[in-house]
Amino acid sequence: MTQTRVYVVGVGMTKFEKPGRRTDICYPDFAKEAVTKALQDAKLQYTDVQQAVVGYVYGDSTCGQRALYEVGMTGIPVYNVNNNCSTGSSALYLGKQIIESGNADCVLALGFEKMERGSLASKYFDRANPMERHITEMGELTEIGPGPMAAQIFGNAGKEHMKKYGTKPEHFGKIAWKNHKHSVNNPRRHGLEKQAVEIVGMEMASDPESTFADKSLMKIAGYDMTRLAAQRLFAKSGFKPQDVQVVELHDCFSANELITYEALGLCGEGKAGEFIDNGDNTYGGKFVINPSGGLISKGHPLGATGLAQCAELCWQLRGLAEKRQVPNVKLALQHNLGLGGAVVVTLYRLGFPGAAGAKQNKTAAAKNATSEEGFKVSPLLKLLEQAMQEDQDNLIEKVRAVYGFRVNNGPQGQTGFWVIDAKQGKGKVIFNGTQKCDVTFIISDDDVYELLLGKLPPQKAFFQGKIKIQGNMGFAMKLLDLQRSAQGRIQELRSKL
Repeated sequence: MTQTRVYVVGVGMTKFEKPGRRTDICYPDFAKEAVTKALQDAKLQYTDVQQAVVGYVYGDSTCGQRALYEVGMTGIPVYNVNNNCSTGSSALYLGKQIIESGNADCVLALGFEKMERGSLASKYFDRANPMERHITEMGELTEIGPGPMAAQIFGNAGKEHMKKYGTKPEHFGKIAWKNHKHSVNNPRRHGLEKQAVEIVGMEMASDPESTFADKSLMKIAGYDMTRLAAQRLFAKSGFKPQDVQVVELHDCFSANELITYEALGLCGEGKAGEFIDNGDNTYGGKFVINPSGGLISKGHPLGATGLAQCAELCWQLRGLAEKRQVPNVKLALQHNLGLGGAVVVTLYRLGFPGAAGAKQNKTAAAKNATSEEGFKVSPLLKLLEQAMQEDQDNLIEKVRAVYGFRVNNGPQGQTGFWVIDAKQGKGKVIFNGTQKCDVTFIISDDDVYELLLGKLPPQKAFFQGKIKIQGNMGFAMKLLDLQRSAQGRIQELRSKL
């Protein structure tokens, strides 16, 4: 029997915001906004939707119906899904199965969460806790403190990785929008080939026996079920991890992102630290991981998280990710984990890449500049070099290293590359230099211009994700110190031009 191909043809999402910030809005309002955006994107009406799957964790039964009644009351079946942090992906997984079963050809998947302030906690104490097996096993391996349980599980998994493989603490530092809806549909019926994103494969797994048999904190944190789902997915789809260009994965804690690199097969077992040091987890490396910023950047509304990941990958494949756009995306990978346990791993690609007018990522790929002409930062780097040459305090001795600056979004969207070679003499700045860099900064032309002028504080730029750093973080901090020291001299030289 021929397998039914399933597509995501419309996505919509509201902005993530802090719990309790507004009292005049509730989850049905978020749902209405997200569903309306997705329907508009898909060029569909709510009456086209034949079934709906709604995911949330904290809420009463049938909250899914209440959320959708704000959009319309058409009498369709509505399924409510709760699978901890993987709830959103679980909703999409069920929607895909409904399509494949032939019971519908247009299914809506919605994820929302109205979060409380503070750490997550159990709601019921008069019945079995779904995490009791994990907690019992962890108690046999390490001491359990009074803090949030998920943080302890992932934190201890990180410590185990450090002890077992020599992972350094700085590796965790290097990896360190609310409601969302998808419509899954037959694209040809509505002429949606241009934007249809195919779900190439989707695998869900729970904890295998080895999770508890092997007495490992990493396995309790979801390593085994992630590896199992990924192996099934790649075996069935015929793809390999190396075929992927962009990944959205579950980084609820930095330790979880690190061990997930290995579980998904993005690098070898015990090689996550090396993977990070080589810059293979970001722009310019083997994969771009979490271009959206990941869970850590925007909070973690449990029911919405998995669908937010899917939306980002759809935008990446359609070439609509703006400044986050990864060049030449052909295959995207998603990982969404729920302790207890459930994990969903998914592959996506454009369903009809040759469709007339389809926005290809080839056009979105930035061209490497052959000249520094037109870059805002170019004259400032020349002034920086001059300030280094005229340095009377010999500050260059404190920053002996080779630094790279990969500057995106230059003239006509070009990318420029400069090397600041501070290893010898007073240092020099070279455009398109070929020296091996100890550390490389990836930043937009506008932002590096503001940075060198002192209008954008380095720490603020880093924590806002405006600077991405590959290589030695210690050298990076030293160069930013030099920038601050030379800032006055740059301003002085600039005023004389």
